[in-house]
Amino acid sequence: MHTQTLKQLSALLKDKQISATELAQIYLGKIEASDLNAFISIDAALTLEQAKEADERIARGEAGPLTGLPIAHKDIFVTRGWQSTAGSKMLANYSSPFDATVVKQFRTAGMVTLGKLNCDEFAMGSSNENSFFGAVKNPWDKTAVPGGSSGGSAAAVAASLTPAATGTDTGGSIRQPAALCGISGIKPTYGRVSRFGMIAFASSLDQGGPMAHTAEDCAMLLSAMAGFDEKDSTSIERENEDFSRLLTDGVKGLKIGVPREYFSEGLAPDVEVAVRAALKEYEKMGATLVDISLPKTALSIPVYYVIAPAEASSNLSRFDGVRYGHRAAEYSDLSDMYRKTRAEGFGDEVKRRILVGAYVLSHGYYDAYYLQAQKIRRLIAQDFQQAFTQCDVIMGPVAPTVAWDLGAKANDPLANYLADIFTLSTSLAGLPGMSIPCGFGQGAVNEKRPVGLQLIGNYFEEAKLLGIAHQFQLATDWHNRRPAGI
Repeated sequence: MHTQTLKQLSALLKDKQISATELAQIYLGKIEASDLNAFISIDAALTLEQAKEADERIARGEAGPLTGLPIAHKDIFVTRGWQSTAGSKMLANYSSPFDATVVKQFRTAGMVTLGKLNCDEFAMGSSNENSFFGAVKNPWDKTAVPGGSSGGSAAAVAASLTPAATGTDTGGSIRQPAALCGISGIKPTYGRVSRFGMIAFASSLDQGGPMAHTAEDCAMLLSAMAGFDEKDSTSIERENEDFSRLLTDGVKGLKIGVPREYFSEGLAPDVEVAVRAALKEYEKMGATLVDISLPKTALSIPVYYVIAPAEASSNLSRFDGVRYGHRAAEYSDLSDMYRKTRAEGFGDEVKRRILVGAYVLSHGYYDAYYLQAQKIRRLIAQDFQQAFTQCDVIMGPVAPTVAWDLGAKANDPLANYLADIFTLSTSLAGLPGMSIPCGFGQGAVNEKRPVGLQLIGNYFEEAKLLGIAHQFQLATDWHNRRPAGI
């Protein structure tokens, strides 16, 4: 039961073959028995209360397609009832008085919250090893990282601890962990999903999105979570969409752009083999491969690691021990309290990015670094627009390697940053992108570790991406694979 997709579970609930309460109990039991460290906060009584409400709604004939289905939220979205920590000591005991808009939308749809999911502290990381609550393990190989920062979300879905989860993507943090854990995940166009109640990392980049086993499930979820929100100044005012509407469209005649920069030095051979095989599958279905260039790809790393830390240093200035969150126990004056509170409350990676951000925004360096980075960001976006004159969709690897071993890059931040080389430019351009499972590579000790195929579309083409991904999943079974013992 717990390994089924949202679509399958929805049908079972509709036919009354299982109740929302029974379904919630099954998943709560799996979560309790898990050793992946994917969940931070669980409240069984609150979950079952929501499940009871969903059952009553179903009994009254008022159910929608998501009513009664379980979901878990990345602990970057604030929630009433569950603690909202952002994976940080700074907010370790924080309880929000309100729900994030995304959480509220899923509750309106009748979904049942299972709990809050572990993540890199303030969403800063590529491995989910930066959490104050400890590293998350990859269910395919518990000696490997699950990716980050939405590693708890990806691991929980892959291990069937929840059929769906929310994630956030600033530089690849939905797509990369989805790839490393063998699930599907989509980052929508920037502004599609409300950021209200999403604890900010880099405001011009952060975007929420769904993670599930299939593209079809992601379409169901995105239809509920996307939409204009007047509480979010970056929210885009567009008509609500049914993102499932193009799932049945074929791919015959589709032009797939294959960036040569994504298949250069640094891409692991086992990842390239899996991605090339996926592209061949699309050719069998009638698509055409087009060689394209995204020449600024290599610049996306320095650009991102100027802009994102700059915005982080500003956003995280609110955590000072005065208004909410951690406060140092002993201090001599206000300045001393600020220093000690932030020294105690933030982890190493967060401190590193705050320092970098403060530096690039400082007098004498703003023009040399931050302003230049913004100019190159615009050129990166223009590269994509040029590419889309030649193709309908862009495909390539999500990450240059399969999941690496826990601790393997702990003392090398730059190596972690390089894991995002193929996802950063999409985020900088504000484009929609997604990852779907397309095969396996080899771990360090002969363990198979998942590989993800990245699909990048033009602005507001999420429905097209989901349809293209769904067609691949109709032709293959990578999305149906589950880790051993699940």
